[in-house]
Amino acid sequence: MYNTTTILTEITKHMKDKDLILSDLAREAEMNPGTMSSIINGNRTLSVDQLDRITKAMGHPVGYYYERYVSEYLTEANPNWRRMSPFIHNCAKLNKLDCIHDVVNLLMDKLGYSESLFELAEELFHEKKYQAAAILYENVAVSEKKQYSERLAMCQYRLFHTRQGDNQEKNYEAAVQFEIYVDRLDEIDQLEALKDLANTYRSLRKWDKVELFAKALGDKAKIQYKLEQQRNHMKKENSKKPSFPLFAYWAFSHLLRAEVCEAHKDYQKALQHTYTYGDLSWVKDSDETTLKWKRQYEEWAVGNTYLNKILAGEISVLSDYLLYISSRKDEILPALDIIVDSANRYHFDVDVILKQFEGEILSFLEQQKIESFYTKRFITERFMHFSKELSIYYLTKKRYSDGFKFLISCLEKSTLINNKSYIIKCMKLYESYREYASSDVKTAYRKLINEVDKDEA
Repeated sequence: MYNTTTILTEITKHMKDKDLILSDLAREAEMNPGTMSSIINGNRTLSVDQLDRITKAMGHPVGYYYERYVSEYLTEANPNWRRMSPFIHNCAKLNKLDCIHDVVNLLMDKLGYSESLFELAEELFHEKKYQAAAILYENVAVSEKKQYSERLAMCQYRLFHTRQGDNQEKNYEAAVQFEIYVDRLDEIDQLEALKDLANTYRSLRKWDKVELFAKALGDKAKIQYKLEQQRNHMKKENSKKPSFPLFAYWAFSHLLRAEVCEAHKDYQKALQHTYTYGDLSWVKDSDETTLKWKRQYEEWAVGNTYLNKILAGEISVLSDYLLYISSRKDEILPALDIIVDSANRYHFDVDVILKQFEGEILSFLEQQKIESFYTKRFITERFMHFSKELSIYYLTKKRYSDGFKFLISCLEKSTLINNKSYIIKCMKLYESYREYASSDVKTAYRKLINEVDKDEA
């Protein structure tokens, strides 16, 4: 391919090299010969679907001419959205993000396309083509002139989602950037947004932020629940539906606030929040989804009641708590984390418990998929905290091999997601027991610290 050639000259050259006539190429491309003739003679504009057919017939991969298609067919004084839209969609499928950038740049000064770009971004987002969608959202946000528009807020919400990943520093930046837009969303979307923000700050252990957004979530969910009851009474069914029952958002806000109290070692207040979300007798609906979430929160309340009592030093409930979690796989990691944390704080032995759940502890080193309100980031953070506490437990008992194994595991995950708080905690713990580290541990530690140094460079 040379810069002096065009797509049409490439097609003509292909026909000459392969000794093809128009009807031959049309047949291979599964196109009408008359349509092919109009395209070759420049009497008809080439659509992206036609380009894909011809490209494939020429033996090239789909998308081979996309960069050139932008400059030859999409650069117009009055852009043709009917050609641009399918082209952007195809680029998203092929992950040709540069082409999407080029097309969107052509529309930057055309404010009339903001709504169309937003709708296409929504399609791509729901198809999980997040990188492509983010390009559109970013440009819509820039072109949106109404500072308090709902569309601008939704763009920022979607960008917050697309920017969430394994790097905790970037997750934090994305959350801070988005939080000022929450109140501009639709009331129902606000519930999801507040839940997502609280979960992000929860994974970062930014407890003041968790409290702030959890309380807002509870207040708004309570209002929406009352409004829903009124709508049901008036038999109106046209209102927007949330992802979860409204009472579940309210209950979740109290679950989050209980965790904040736990973090601040106010276990009595944590129990008050736990008892609050555990009593959902006031929810009168009896559909399957409602009953599912009522049972879930009642179960969580039982487990978290045990949890807070153990954190407060009531070791007598430990056996009941173990019985409770033994049949609940998703609760094992949080439970063991709390048990080991309490063992370190109140100096009691949990060797038998760790032996009982040895298989589960090893499995936590792998990815876990948790349904409901739990997130991958939350599970990763929980395992880091558990690894740190387990390392402290073993090192204190002079079981250095086990202690350093979990210290290195914690440092490994902390480095991977750039969690500076845990990196520092691991470094301090390592320095306290450095003299007991084996040569292999020292090598592994130095390698990880070098990775940290590279990231900081």
